[in-house]
Amino acid sequence: MPHVVVVGGGLTGLAVAYRLRAAAPHVGVTVLEPRLRPGGNVGTEDHDGFRIELGPNGFLDRTPHLPRLCRDLGLTDRLVAASEAARKNRYLFLDGRLRRMPRGLLGLLASPLLSARGKWKLFTEPFRKANPPGGDETVADFVTRRAGKEAADLFADALVTGVQAGDPHQLSVAGAFPRLPAMERDAGSLFRGFWRAGKGRTGPMRMWSFREGLRVLVGSLADALGPAVRTGVTVRAVYPSAGVGGWTVRGDGRDSWAADAVVLAAPAYEQAAIVAALDAPLADDLAAIPYNRVAVVALGYREADCPVKPDGFGYIAPQRTRRDVLGVQWCSSIYPDRAPAGCVLWRALCGGVNRADVFDLSDGELVGVPLKGLDEL
Repeated sequence: MPHVVVVGGGLTGLAVAYRLRAAAPHVGVTVLEPRLRPGGNVGTEDHDGFRIELGPNGFLDRTPHLPRLCRDLGLTDRLVAASEAARKNRYLFLDGRLRRMPRGLLGLLASPLLSARGKWKLFTEPFRKANPPGGDETVADFVTRRAGKEAADLFADALVTGVQAGDPHQLSVAGAFPRLPAMERDAGSLFRGFWRAGKGRTGPMRMWSFREGLRVLVGSLADALGPAVRTGVTVRAVYPSAGVGGWTVRGDGRDSWAADAVVLAAPAYEQAAIVAALDAPLADDLAAIPYNRVAVVALGYREADCPVKPDGFGYIAPQRTRRDVLGVQWCSSIYPDRAPAGCVLWRALCGGVNRADVFDLSDGELVGVPLKGLDEL
């Protein structure tokens, strides 16, 4: 019986194993996860009536893959959509205050976030010829070329901060946001590309989770796979099996697994260590991939103690502002049952590419970082 070993039991590894088992029931699958629970960075914990996401706060239905996975797992009825306020009300922290992100063309025209020249550069984007450079292009360079420097400094920075906690001047637009160069290539313009994409949808793009949190998704995948998922297992190396073909996956001590194929669904720096003895140049390439570190700080308050009740998704502080707090999500305004009655739950995202040192603070010190930022607001 053919056998596949999946190294990494986060959402990717679990989904790969689930789809592989469905497509080829005759193939055996083993998932090896170093943490004591499956799910990787996806997880949900309950504390004193507050329901806290440890990693991502939800998923977008921009592509059909995750909604289809939820359907196949029988979870569609348990999905909850983000509130309408969370979809419409998003903010930037600029010049010491919160500023609402504009929505739609009229919102962009009326927004004080761009100067008249910045708006002109943005709204003439459809008439700009598509003339990409020969090599790779950063997110900042791409948006500057298409829509002007002001739009790049504001919207591209905020987009990259909110998604990757990275630097738009370092990230490849083709790698990080492949839809954007595809729109330029296929539609000749970002405006036309977004308009065509909108025409193909039956409704607005929404963000989704579950009333019990995203643990429902990874937990359901793990339950469907059953004993194929092994937690608390650290993989040390992968090497060719002597004389019989296939691979041997080695863990700690004498633990090992024979495999006809191996899927590495772990972070690149873990993959580098696993393949170091097998392929040193590959290991070097994997080890060279930089990662940003973000600390999630959950804050629960009595609603009566909040000067203003947030009504929306939250805010982002663009990376160029060099703030310790990248942004704050108003979780109890986004989904139901995230906080007890009369309370609110916020998640502060701290660190990122420009403030990686924040991640090394103690828990006590780390809690003080967003408290100072919220006092300023």
